[in-house]
Amino acid sequence: MNMGTPAYRPVSSGGTAPRRTGSRSWGTRSWDGVRPRLSVGFLLARNFTLTPLSSFLDVLRLAADEGDGSRQIRCRWTVMGLGREPVRSSCGLDILPWDDLRDVRDFDCIVVVGGLLDDGPQLDTMTLAYLREAAARGVTLIGLCTGTFALVEAGLMAGRRCCVSWYHHRDFAERFPGQPFVADQLFLVDGDRITCPGGTAAADLAAWLIERHVGNAAAQKAMHILLADRMRQPGQPQPQPPSASPVTNERVRRAMLLMEQNLSFPLSAAEIAGRVQLSIRHLDRLFRMETGMPTLTCYRRLRLSYVRWRLVNTDDTITDIALEAGFADCAHLSRQFRAVFGVSPSTVRSRGGAEAPAAPEHGDPPVRRTVRGVLRRRVHGAENSLPPGPMPDAIPPKVTPVSASETCQSRAATALSSARGGTRDGAGCPRVSLNLSGP
Repeated sequence: MNMGTPAYRPVSSGGTAPRRTGSRSWGTRSWDGVRPRLSVGFLLARNFTLTPLSSFLDVLRLAADEGDGSRQIRCRWTVMGLGREPVRSSCGLDILPWDDLRDVRDFDCIVVVGGLLDDGPQLDTMTLAYLREAAARGVTLIGLCTGTFALVEAGLMAGRRCCVSWYHHRDFAERFPGQPFVADQLFLVDGDRITCPGGTAAADLAAWLIERHVGNAAAQKAMHILLADRMRQPGQPQPQPPSASPVTNERVRRAMLLMEQNLSFPLSAAEIAGRVQLSIRHLDRLFRMETGMPTLTCYRRLRLSYVRWRLVNTDDTITDIALEAGFADCAHLSRQFRAVFGVSPSTVRSRGGAEAPAAPEHGDPPVRRTVRGVLRRRVHGAENSLPPGPMPDAIPPKVTPVSASETCQSRAATALSSARGGTRDGAGCPRVSLNLSGP
């Protein structure tokens, strides 16, 4: 985009928004006696994301004409940009705007399609002034993807709530600490401001607008041609909940982002540490400082929180949810879930989440260790061994050490044989031999 264009003259001051020579004239133009009922202008930010733009445009064009003729009959739209210079998308594809900045009164809605963050200003000062003029004229402003960031930076969301992607909720909270926002639904309508996290939700937002300006039949027709069963409503949840854990350490933030992106196939502690260029021990220490729990415990908590959210917000089977969250099966999930939340996944599903208490702030609650559970962990070398201090009541009290030369498999076989009916003490309890100080 050209940053050196002369200052923008607001329409309210007697000027008009700049137009290119030969720009298509809308006026009251109609096809077959039908006037457009919805007029939309698009503004593209630096490195804008292509999916929200194409999804929104496809719904508009399919609703605007019969079949897929794409004539601008019931709806009209244009892509604007100062100087009509190409704007590069985040995937590297260049888009050539059709128009300079048109008179804001030409539009029912102006859509800002956001781009990659931390790449300088998304919009130039003239375009920001154009948006402020549109807001003053009562034109509905829409932020797609990180376009919401641009609206807030322009001072156009004061006193308004907005909706951002779960992926960017931390970025938004840090940049705009006083701005109310949500990160758990598809889009949010607050008067003449509409914000949408982007992605395929842009198609649902476009259909929502079509339904109100053109009619339900046009909206459904567009969605069906795009192979969508139905239009999703604004309050429907995003496919992944935001992580609510506030962290300040950059390495921990990067590690947690890796965890959120790898819920179905959990990474090992070594993989996570390697990706953030730390040792496992150092990363564990940072996690304990930031979250009160070690790395893998925090990872497990994220996965279980995701499970709880899926139980309440979807109709997926518990087995499917378990596999989606990286658990071996439903039984594996149930044990882990009950240990943290105190109830089973089926209880949360049947009660709509009302019966699931909040997880403890620091680490998982203690779990009773049985003889068989201890042996299984000892034999297979699981990371969680018995905690220091007195043994839980579930382990028989009479325990005699075995020699260090015995293998883990030998200790397990001896103990299980005793527990199944071997040597017993005077009280009738099985006498079990465990080496609790071994490796």
